[in-house]
Amino acid sequence: MADANLTERQQKWFAALRQGLERDTGRTLAEWVVIAQTCPQTAHRARLRWFKETHGLMQNRASLIIGEAFAATTSWAEPGDLIDRLWTDTAARTILEAVASQALRLSGTIQTARKGYVAWSRTVQYAALRPLKGGRAILGLAVEPDVNPRLTARGSQSWSERLTATSALDGPRAVDDTVAALLERAWVRS
Repeated sequence: MADANLTERQQKWFAALRQGLERDTGRTLAEWVVIAQTCPQTAHRARLRWFKETHGLMQNRASLIIGEAFAATTSWAEPGDLIDRLWTDTAARTILEAVASQALRLSGTIQTARKGYVAWSRTVQYAALRPLKGGRAILGLAVEPDVNPRLTARGSQSWSERLTATSALDGPRAVDDTVAALLERAWVRS
């Protein structure tokens, strides 16, 4: 089943994850969903720990099951809602809109919402944007930090390890020709 919010590679990965779950555990995803609904935890991380401690399932498989079991209460089903909850600051939202406008001009780009950031992928993720306090945002790119003086090393950002460079953006005007060129450079590598 195709998902407009996933690249072809991501769709294949999820399909393999589903197939491996049944093959390796002897239980279907539907059976695991029933088990998940018995979990006494309500927070995602606590549920992940419960699956590991109780059933020996690691994060990817547990996350798949939790997403299916609690789809009505997770934000993954509605990426627009997740973006709205994450990007409440009007100034930061204008930065998101400016970056999205540039990224989505690049052929084959797919925008996805994560819990703490918005990401752009073609085959693999090439950029991500996280809101910061004070109406700012930080852009992560799949380029080397030394290709432009506006870039720094990624630091402790929790997005894809492919995104090795970051740039702080203090407003939509910061999303200029330089940022557009850096997005394209990262896109080419994806």
